[in-house]
Amino acid sequence: MTAVEMWSRLGSVMAGLMFVWAMFKDYFPPQLRRHVEAYARKAVDQVHPYVHIKFPEFAGERLERCETFTAIQNYLSGSASAKAKRLKAESVKDSKSLVLSMDENEEVVDEFEGVKLWWSSKLILSQKPTFSLFSSAEDRRFYTLTFHWSHRELITGSYIEHVLEKGKAVAVDNRQRKLFTNNSSSNWGHYKATKWSHVLFKHPSTFDTLAMEPSKKKEIMNDLLRFQRAKEYYERIGKAWKRGYLLYGPPGTGKSTMIAAMANFLNYDVYDLELTTVKDNTELRKLLIDTSEKSIIVIEDIDCSLDLTGQRKTKKQEKEADEEKADPVKKKMKGEEESKESKVTLSGLLSFIDGLWSACGGERIIVFTTNFVEKLDPALIRRGRMDKHIKMSYCCFESFKVLARNYLGVESHPQFARVRLLLKETEMTPADVAENLMPKLDDEDEDACLEGLIEALEKAKEDARKKSEEEEKAAAAEAEATAARAIAEEEAQQASSVEKQENGGRGCAKEVKENGVL
Repeated sequence: MTAVEMWSRLGSVMAGLMFVWAMFKDYFPPQLRRHVEAYARKAVDQVHPYVHIKFPEFAGERLERCETFTAIQNYLSGSASAKAKRLKAESVKDSKSLVLSMDENEEVVDEFEGVKLWWSSKLILSQKPTFSLFSSAEDRRFYTLTFHWSHRELITGSYIEHVLEKGKAVAVDNRQRKLFTNNSSSNWGHYKATKWSHVLFKHPSTFDTLAMEPSKKKEIMNDLLRFQRAKEYYERIGKAWKRGYLLYGPPGTGKSTMIAAMANFLNYDVYDLELTTVKDNTELRKLLIDTSEKSIIVIEDIDCSLDLTGQRKTKKQEKEADEEKADPVKKKMKGEEESKESKVTLSGLLSFIDGLWSACGGERIIVFTTNFVEKLDPALIRRGRMDKHIKMSYCCFESFKVLARNYLGVESHPQFARVRLLLKETEMTPADVAENLMPKLDDEDEDACLEGLIEALEKAKEDARKKSEEEEKAAAAEAEATAARAIAEEEAQQASSVEKQENGGRGCAKEVKENGVL
């Protein structure tokens, strides 16, 4: 049989099969057709050595997008862009850039521990119109994973877990960081209302631009990296995967800038918690549950947020309570005022930090900032709650060099020696130093900016000297006044003693005279 005859017969066979298939689809009842197709598929599966796993894009009653599908899409974005010939670019929510994925009916090959497998992307369009608010489940994309049945255990266990972990890691690297703030609980029940509102976090601060001693910065960065990689360690010691940082120091020393640098360094979201808008401890727990992993929860100026130590009533408060009982109008007004105030207690905040609810989720950092660390309750900042205490101090010479590089673009200058000496002799915050280094005019160069800083430092030094002299004079005057009061009291006591003696003598003489002795 010649090649022409062979191709002619093959064509006839194919045409016959197509005719039979058309007759089968057109004339067989749908119920009977489904049974025939099912048995035919089972017959093929007996000799077909490959397994197929389908991952749909949407699932559930409301057809919500599957996290597994998104993770696979992120995982394949690298393989697809390198191997696939037809790609599709999508703008995924919260992603910093476009996500490249396989186009429909495209296939890429992957390999895991020496095992070859295939990923394909398919789209099935619904043939029937729908008027539902949600699209039909048939009109959805899905990924299909194909592999040899002998590797079933490896693929369904280790490989799929590997794909999901890698996909989630890609999503974290590509996501846009957010800055959250808590909403008032009175709005939580509204349509589409959430406990947290957010904007994109675009603060440019990094540890490279942070004005701090290099050794101290390196210590903090290493501590953050150890925390980020310590999931297994925290599980082994039986502790929630979280860490507390207390930032304290005078205003203008860079506490908020430090938080932004931490968020950019770890690629974490930031939750700025305003305690005064939280009604009670229950709402505080709900807010904690609604935070995401890989986040920094911040309470700034915690010493000013709430009176977290006033747990007992003073005598004055008890007297006011008695007056309120006697005056119904005053009691009602007082009740309205208290209903608006936050009832978050120290106990509730401690439970928020390291209680049972703090273990819901993981990889969280809690940061407190304060200007007056001595005002905080010791139970609030003890080790285990605030694990690392970081003092944000006045500007030193190393911090100044970072600011000079940031604001003036200079690494060295003849005036640096004078600045070093003045920084040792006076106290100025990094914020004040930065303000003096910032050019005020377009033609102002680094020489003029440094001269302005030196003048400000000399003025601050002189002001500190005058203040010290005034305090010394005030102390000396107070000491003199104290001494004068002591002398006056002593003279008064002596005069009183003499007067008593004189009165006693006159009384004795009078008594003798009356008795007729004289």
